[in-house]
Amino acid sequence: MVWITATDALELMNVRAQTLYANVSRGKIRAKRDTKDCRRSLYHRDDVLRLSKQHRGQRKVDDVAAQAMEWGVPVLPSAISTIRDGRLWYRGQDAVDLSNNCQLEDIANVLWEGAAIRVGAVGATRPAYVGVDEPGDPLSRGLMALALRCAKDLPTYGRSTAVLREEAAGVLSTLLCSMFGSTNEQPGGSISVQIATAWQCPQAEPIIRQALVLLADHELNASTFATRVTISTGASLAAGVLTGLATLTGPLHGRAVMSLSTLTDDVTRIGAEAAVREWLQQGRPFPAFGHPLYPDGDPRASALLGQLPLAPEYVDLAVWVERLVGELPNVDFALAAMARAYGLPVESPLALFAAGRCVGWLAHALEQAESGHLIRPRARYIGINAPIKLKA
Repeated sequence: MVWITATDALELMNVRAQTLYANVSRGKIRAKRDTKDCRRSLYHRDDVLRLSKQHRGQRKVDDVAAQAMEWGVPVLPSAISTIRDGRLWYRGQDAVDLSNNCQLEDIANVLWEGAAIRVGAVGATRPAYVGVDEPGDPLSRGLMALALRCAKDLPTYGRSTAVLREEAAGVLSTLLCSMFGSTNEQPGGSISVQIATAWQCPQAEPIIRQALVLLADHELNASTFATRVTISTGASLAAGVLTGLATLTGPLHGRAVMSLSTLTDDVTRIGAEAAVREWLQQGRPFPAFGHPLYPDGDPRASALLGQLPLAPEYVDLAVWVERLVGELPNVDFALAAMARAYGLPVESPLALFAAGRCVGWLAHALEQAESGHLIRPRARYIGINAPIKLKA
């Protein structure tokens, strides 16, 4: 018998991960645990090949296009990041390996292909774009600062990549300064040091640094794709990041981590097993667990959780969700657990997500601007076939 990885199986079948797992649960594809890595599963190649022939004969062009928008086949070329064999790669380098020693500034240099970020520049002063009467929420401040910057910045269309790289550093600084402000009278040190200082929790700096690196990019997630669509029109870098940040605020994207607090409150109230069973009986999804692109577990979560002193309710919750639901914690769970372990602000998971992901948004913005292509997909029309004739 020949066994293959989930990545190889998905490529052969040209389907979403959910389809592969559904065929396994129905007994159409045999699967077993990988003896070299207990977190991964292997799939019988003959079963996969048999079903792949059926799928190729059945699927139509419109079905492929529709599924491409939901964790499906890639929709546009990019050299920035990819997810393969259950790992996240930044321009060919393992993101988890990079997170062991790199700063977010280093990852910006990798993803932006050599743009220098001056250490200490972020957080030096609040930018002129930030008003006096600022909202207290870091993301609200970030949205305001970027919106005001959009009114001043030039469009990306027709400008060189070298010039845009320099501008990208300024956009990143605008976002971070507006969210975290000046950390001291003579600011210096890395971005992670300044954020830890702003939160008055210097002991959390190592895990903040690692989280920022792991959050820097993640292929074409919703906020990154929105950023690319904006930049494809020739809009400014600030406009692209503003679009990404606005998209991140959705409850199915960046704010998914905030929903976990309700579940952990239930764990504290009635215990982990009872809380998980109650959520299952109510048909509620489990926030911060599972990820379609990581069927054997999110490596970003594993990297962070391995460095954290986990609170008992998080440990128990992870155990019972895996036992009763079969899902493992994802990076959102790790961010929430980190905030709990170090007593960070309630908004810290989302703020860290935005801070790290801004580097990726800007990388995709630069790549999209260099391509010069407008992103304009077609809609698969499902409405009425002919106009309605109104009576006179």
